[in-house]
Amino acid sequence: VGNVVFKVYCLVVMTLVAAAYTVALRYTRTVSSSDLYFSTTAVCLTEIIKLFLSLGMLTRLRSTLMEHVCRSPKELLKLSVPSVVYAIQNNMAFIALSNLDAAVYQVTYQLKIPCTALCTVLMLNRSLSRLQWFSVFMLCAGVTLVQWKPAELTKVQVEQNPFVGFVAVAVAVLCSGFAGVYFEKVLKSSDTSLWVRNIQMYLSGIVVTLAGVYMTDGPQVMEKGFFYGYTPWVCFVVFLASVGGLYTSVVVKYTDNIMKGFSAAAAIVLSTVASVTLFGLQITLTFASGALLVCVSIYLYGLPKLDTTVLPKADSQKTAKDKLISV
Repeated sequence: VGNVVFKVYCLVVMTLVAAAYTVALRYTRTVSSSDLYFSTTAVCLTEIIKLFLSLGMLTRLRSTLMEHVCRSPKELLKLSVPSVVYAIQNNMAFIALSNLDAAVYQVTYQLKIPCTALCTVLMLNRSLSRLQWFSVFMLCAGVTLVQWKPAELTKVQVEQNPFVGFVAVAVAVLCSGFAGVYFEKVLKSSDTSLWVRNIQMYLSGIVVTLAGVYMTDGPQVMEKGFFYGYTPWVCFVVFLASVGGLYTSVVVKYTDNIMKGFSAAAAIVLSTVASVTLFGLQITLTFASGALLVCVSIYLYGLPKLDTTVLPKADSQKTAKDKLISV
């Protein structure tokens, strides 16, 4: 019973973090009446908080830190690849949510599943079952329906460009797929702990995001200050991005694909309810159909690859070969 309760707890927190981050970020970019903050500074601050939280987890292992972080420039360089990619992804989320509704973003962002699947096949030499390929195409169809006719928003006064928002999500999705699989490959290629790898990645991430602040908003940040436009809501977004991101990476080993899929579907529903309430989202038939297709496809993708318990022993090997498509 205790194990089930813990899994449900993980599921609830993962869902709330995903939905709250999307809705709060959207609110700070479109509805909040204060001066608009620099999104690049929020991304940079998130990396700094993640680094300090990870260092807090490893305070007792100073020798490990010295060995893997200070004396391993090659390892730091290796982890700078996902750092750059994640920095791009996080900045794209701000651009996307400045131009797309939270619910539309939440649905469209699920394209990370086929993108991660493709990277897994190409980079880790894994294979997908026919059902998984089918669910990938179903998911793409669902996202197409959601994007087909932009939803109307009655409470958002800011000028928006849905095409720019979609392109930003597409870039974020590609970054998410590649960086996630690359990081998994690095983790599995050595015995170095997750926390040490995280610290290596966040160190590179801080350098990359600081460079992003300087190149994108340098003169304005120098003039108005790093924390210009920050409100309690903006601080909440940064908190969710840093603490939520770390929390998800910790509980990921306690959750399976079906749970993660359920969490993503529940986050879509919560984001939709919040968007209707806060932003005056008017739900159309195409949006509802597309969102439903995406939720079903996530569930199908997370189902176990092959169940041989009901197959005759003689045919089981042949069926397994038939059901798996190697690429």
